[in-house]
Amino acid sequence: MSAPPARHTSPRPPARRASEPRHAAALDDVIQAAELRASLRRFARESEQIAAEHGLTAQRYLLLLMIKGAPDGSERSTVTELTGRLQLAQHTVTELVSRAVRAGLIERERSREDRRVSHLRLTDEGTRRLMGAFRGHRVEREALRKVLDSASR
Repeated sequence: MSAPPARHTSPRPPARRASEPRHAAALDDVIQAAELRASLRRFARESEQIAAEHGLTAQRYLLLLMIKGAPDGSERSTVTELTGRLQLAQHTVTELVSRAVRAGLIERERSREDRRVSHLRLTDEGTRRLMGAFRGHRVEREALRKVLDSASR
């Protein structure tokens, strides 16, 4: 009997050591990304706690914030605009809005230009709760801003 044919294998390249520059750069990027994600998670968790102290869920806090902080400075928004800003499905935003209206935090106002459109605006109670949570969140926003600034360098 003859021996089985020899397998032709190409030699493996030597394993990179962690101290080599290419790997180190990639590892630094991974560490920075992990730090950023940890900071974002801390921010979200603290935001949830602060919102709860003011009688708001995290989603309701974001809803009120996006209405009050409309990019055009009008302090109002539509469901369609909120869908884009919150990155949620329209039916989800519609339900969030309906619950916030029932809770007395926002009100609907028909558009004068297009009667099919309703603009959403915070009530006095909605503004009171949002601004209480917003002021309580200042330190966390500043900390996150520092992390984002260092990540962009």
